Amino acid sequence: MFMLSKYSNSDGNSLFVMKILLYFPLLLITYFFWINPTNAQKIRIVHVRNATQLQAALNTAVKGDQIIVEKGTYLGHFEIPATANGTADAPIVLRGNADVILDAGTIQTNYVLHLNASYWHLQNLTLTNGLKGLVCDEAHHNVIDSLVVHEIGEEAIHLRKFSTHNLVTHCRIYNTGLKTPDYGEGVYIGTAVSNWPKYTEGLPDKCDSNQVIHNTIGPNVAAECIDLKEGSSGGLIKDNRFDATGISGANGADSWIDVKGNNYVIESNIGYNPVGSILKDGYQVHCAVDGWGNNNLFKGNQSTVNASGYAINVTASSSKGKTSGNKVLDDNTAIGAASGIANVALQSSK
Repeated sequence: MFMLSKYSNSDGNSLFVMKILLYFPLLLITYFFWINPTNAQKIRIVHVRNATQLQAALNTAVKGDQIIVEKGTYLGHFEIPATANGTADAPIVLRGNADVILDAGTIQTNYVLHLNASYWHLQNLTLTNGLKGLVCDEAHHNVIDSLVVHEIGEEAIHLRKFSTHNLVTHCRIYNTGLKTPDYGEGVYIGTAVSNWPKYTEGLPDKCDSNQVIHNTIGPNVAAECIDLKEGSSGGLIKDNRFDATGISGANGADSWIDVKGNNYVIESNIGYNPVGSILKDGYQVHCAVDGWGNNNLFKGNQSTVNASGYAINVTASSSKGKTSGNKVLDDNTAIGAASGIANVALQSSK
């Protein structure tokens, strides 16, 4: 400070101006990058009105985009490429409404919508007239919300090829397996061991930590409402409603859920089966590969079975191996299950 006292007022003013010039760039940087709200990432809102525009928007989507699909029927099979990823903070939204229909034109071939990317929110779309409805490959942290999937040749929604941490919620699924009833599941997680060489280079298809919550599946779902394949683990199946009306029995489909994975929680679901259908048990656990079909938990499920089997049937062993660690709690209930709630001892829910 004593140095400054040697300067005249003019010199002091000059020093002040020099300081302003020195710090002004820093003030600009602070304003534009920390303070100025208009510098935040801009959200692009893209309105599409025909199939060409829709596919173009999917191809060029970047994080934070909101793709609004206007009322209408969009003919074709649509693909979200692996290059179009959102982020946790800025997911990409593909949103329609009750009057938006994606129609692939035939149940003989092609997927209606193929998702190969992560951090997408798919909302309020109807998928129809495809071999498969929605297929997710190597897809992570996606939210599949309020889709209607019907008139499908095989399965409605398939999470496949190491897809993890996805949520399927508030979807309505019916009329599946119209071409091949054997593969007409409502929601299919993972890949059967017979297809590991085709899709996962022979490795278990670790479609882990996926959640299926608050969906209505059935009627006329030709195979299981949900199929949890060997190689997948750690998912949550909760608060869904299943209707076995129209189940075909093809390829052993005779339950609402077939559990071949590990560490699933199947909780608070409501299942209904009309008298006289092919359904045998409400829920089944099987071992398709040694080391799989283990440590699954059933709690608080309400089962109207109306069949000769159990509400929950845990198969102890097969030619492939043994199951272990599966638990059925005593808060599961059953109506019309001729063999009882479960074929294993019930454990306390307290």
